[in-house]
Amino acid sequence: MKIKRTLEGSTLTLALEGRLDTTTAPDLEQAIKADLDNADALVIDFAGLDYISSAGLRVLLSAHKAMARKGGMKVVHANEMVMEVFEVTGFSDILSVE
Repeated sequence: MKIKRTLEGSTLTLALEGRLDTTTAPDLEQAIKADLDNADALVIDFAGLDYISSAGLRVLLSAHKAMARKGGMKVVHANEMVMEVFEVTGFSDILSVE
C-alpha cells in the first residue's frame, strides 16, 4: 500500500492506494501517529484503495477516537466494496464518510 501525506494548515490528508490489510495496517497507523500532534483534522482519501480488512478497520477506529478530541476525521472517496464493508460492520454509522 502507498500512503501520500499532505499537511495543509492543521488538516492532515492521507491518500491510500492498494490494500489496507494485516500487512499494511501498521504503516497507516504509523503515518497517522507521526502527524497527529500537528493536525486538528484528518482526511483519509480512499480513492485508490482496493480492499480493507478488519485490521484496517481497527486503525480507522483508533484514529477516529483520537481525532474526536480534536477537529474530527472523515473518509472520502470510498468505493462500493469498501462502503459495503463499512455498512456490514456498522462503521458507516461511526465514521464520517463522504
